[in-house]
Amino acid sequence: MARVSVNSLRKEFDTGNVVAVDDLSLEIEDGEFVTVVGPSGCGKTTTLRMLAGLERPTAGTIKIGDENVTDVHAKNRDVAMVFQNYALYPHKTVFENMEFGLRMSTDLNETERERRVVESAEMMDIEDLLEDKPDELSGGQKQRVALGRAIVREPDLFLFDEPLSNLDAKLRTSMRAEIQRLQNELEITAVYVTHDQHEAMTMGDRIVILDGGELQQQGRPTEVYENPVNEFVAGFIGSPSMNFVDVDVESTGSRLRLTGANGGFSFDLSPAYVNNSEVALDSSRYTLGIRPENVTLVDPGAADSITATIDVVEPVGSDNFLHLDVNSEFIARVDSDVYLEPGDRVSFTFDESNIHLFDHETGHNVFASKPDAPTVTS
Repeated sequence: MARVSVNSLRKEFDTGNVVAVDDLSLEIEDGEFVTVVGPSGCGKTTTLRMLAGLERPTAGTIKIGDENVTDVHAKNRDVAMVFQNYALYPHKTVFENMEFGLRMSTDLNETERERRVVESAEMMDIEDLLEDKPDELSGGQKQRVALGRAIVREPDLFLFDEPLSNLDAKLRTSMRAEIQRLQNELEITAVYVTHDQHEAMTMGDRIVILDGGELQQQGRPTEVYENPVNEFVAGFIGSPSMNFVDVDVESTGSRLRLTGANGGFSFDLSPAYVNNSEVALDSSRYTLGIRPENVTLVDPGAADSITATIDVVEPVGSDNFLHLDVNSEFIARVDSDVYLEPGDRVSFTFDESNIHLFDHETGHNVFASKPDAPTVTS
């Protein structure tokens, strides 16, 4: 295990016409589990491949422990990687697959190699499969073999490249728990790449969000969820996604009124909230963000309420998602025992401490560091 330091990392393809990773700097502590998430093409897998030594950076440095490994070949880095497609040798048994890396890259004798493989197989609950070949295994068993093959190496750094993408939903859930258990038990320094924001939120000590090859935000999952620095992070993290409404800001006495740019939406910010925020709103057009779970249904005519028509009711077990006609993506998350139908008119509101205001031009969250604000008062 080791600390990982990435400084100003950049990776170009096609002689500089494509920049996959741009000026990325990260510090990963010894024993920390970091998840890297973002949409397709954001640079997360390229970053992982540079950590593994499978891609050479165009610029920047990578240190694992005290060693600068930027130009060190993959085979000479003390790193183990688990791939999305398992990457098992089809003609070798499970035992031979797990032992192969030890035999090729260490000077361990046969007895010691066998001991490590058996111990790892027992840890992964696949000791009864050691004589089987990959085509005799299920997807979950193959993934356990791939994990076991990485564990036997006892490396400084574990890298996971979307390792659960090929599994069904139920198996993904159990394997997520298994990987977390192993990480806690072995105190692994790990970097886990995924496109699934739910996976990233539930597994990592810290989450790193990329877009367009650039770092957008990093922090504890709850911090990123509750205080996104920009509109991209706010919309990418959370399911259902945060609601966004373009609003015009105008002064109404001691309050600020947010009015939907396309009409049908009006909400007042209290003087206490605006004063506590220590943020000066220096333009008239912003994008308001509010998460579906922070939208509350109220009686018609209630103070600071907004009225809308239900377009779609989406039952998802413990909750119902109400798609409202405020704009094309506005959703309220309510309990499953709230019985409503498309076409019903409802009134809703939200606590002003749960809103986010994003600069209409830059997407920056102008209240990104806002303190807790009081509840809206009439």
